[in-house]
Amino acid sequence: MRLKCAKYDVCPMVLVQNLLSGKRKILILWYLSYKTLRFNEIKQKLPDVTQKMLTQQLRSLEEDNLIYRNVYPVVPPKVEYGLTELGKKIIPILEMMHSFGAEYLESQNVNQN
Repeated sequence: MRLKCAKYDVCPMVLVQNLLSGKRKILILWYLSYKTLRFNEIKQKLPDVTQKMLTQQLRSLEEDNLIYRNVYPVVPPKVEYGLTELGKKIIPILEMMHSFGAEYLESQNVNQN
């Protein structure tokens, strides 16, 4: 692994960690993997997140080219978010994380019984 990291200015694992680090980034990407969502639809799926925090996370994901923001010229304003082609490539990783989480929960239930 060390040779693969030495090839770049930044270790690819550190890069991915930085792309996904953030209080809600992984969940935002996960929800967008199903369909394009409006801001309020994302907010409803994350009820404990403030509007400011959600806006920051969405902007960060957009700056990293993992999601796109589509603003429609209508009143009231309509804004939709979706995954870019690059963002879609991270979904298999999220699916593996989901599978691991489910397996882990199952193993914990077996160990507790």
